[in-house]
This record gives sequence, structure tokens and C-alpha cells, in this order.
Amino acid sequence: MNKPNGYDEAKASTGFTPINLGGHYALIKQVEERQSSTGKDMIVVQFDFYDPDEQVGYFSKMFDADDREDKKWPFAGTKYIMVQDYEDPKKTSRNFKTFCSCYEKSNNCEIQWGGSAWEKQFCGKNIGVVFGEEEHEYDGNVSMRRVPKWFCSWDKVAEARTPQPKYLPGRTTAAKPINSAEFMQISEEDAEVPF
Repeated sequence: MNKPNGYDEAKASTGFTPINLGGHYALIKQVEERQSSTGKDMIVVQFDFYDPDEQVGYFSKMFDADDREDKKWPFAGTKYIMVQDYEDPKKTSRNFKTFCSCYEKSNNCEIQWGGSAWEKQFCGKNIGVVFGEEEHEYDGNVSMRRVPKWFCSWDKVAEARTPQPKYLPGRTTAAKPINSAEFMQISEEDAEVPF
């Protein structure tokens, strides 16, 4: 084989460390007000793990190592939160109220409502975030990924429980990978295979 075009410029993977499940100490990088695809108010919270967390700078390192022109903050370091309750748009969603309460308790402050710079008050401030596993299907392949499940206050990170895994509808356990020892196990009675 001849050396492929761009071989010398290509970056090799240096390995992957999964996100620890459970509570993490985090620093809010950005909060942005947006509209959902259905036109509902939402916020997008981007964060990174922060001292005294065991995985400090986890998402910053991923972001800095991404050499694509259109790079984005890592998905697992981002939480999308609807402002209004899904069932009753006249009420505030539980997830939004939880984020706001956890932010206030973590930073011993009160949210300043209104104004064009509302989002800026969150940047560089502490919050706790709890990670769990969620089953995901992409292009016909099913896998488990680690995602932010909810926010907690800074003082509750150490005691945060690890959430139960969430499976795709109709499934109760994660897809088990097949290894060569389990593949096509045949009993002696079925030893004569008709192919």
C-alpha cells in the first residue's frame, strides 16, 4: 500500500477515558437562551468538570483536541432544559427550576431576572451535575452513552446517587455485546447443522 493522502497530517487517537457515573463538581461555561424546534423557550447549559472533581477539564480537553473547523462543545458537557412545563405551558418546568435552585445554592446568590445580559451571570459559576447511562440508537446500532441527567447543588455532589440506566422504549436491559465464546453455541443434540 502506498501512503494515503494526508497521512502525515492526520491525528492518531490517544485513547478514551469514559466519564465517571454519579456526581461531578462543575463550572458553568455558558448559558444560552434558545427556542426549541417546536418554538418553545429553552436554555442550553454548557459546563466542564472543575476542582475538586476527579476529571477536571474533561470537556475542555476534548474541545481543544478537536481540529474540525465547525467544532462544538462536547454533547455530554451540554444540557438542554425546557423553561415551561411540557404538560402545562403556564407552569415552569421542574428541570428549569432545579437548575436555577442548584445554581443559587451552589453560589450563595439569587438569580437576577430580566435584562439583556441574563445569561452572563451564570458564566464561571459553580454547579453540581449528575451523570448516568442512557441507551442510544444511531444508524441501526444500539449503544450506551454517559449523559448529564440532572443538576444538583455543589454541596450535594459527593452524596449524589448514580441514576438507573435508561433504556430505549420496549427494552429493559442494555444490548449485550456478542463475544466469540457465546456466538453460535450449539448443544450436542443440535450438532448436526443443516447448512
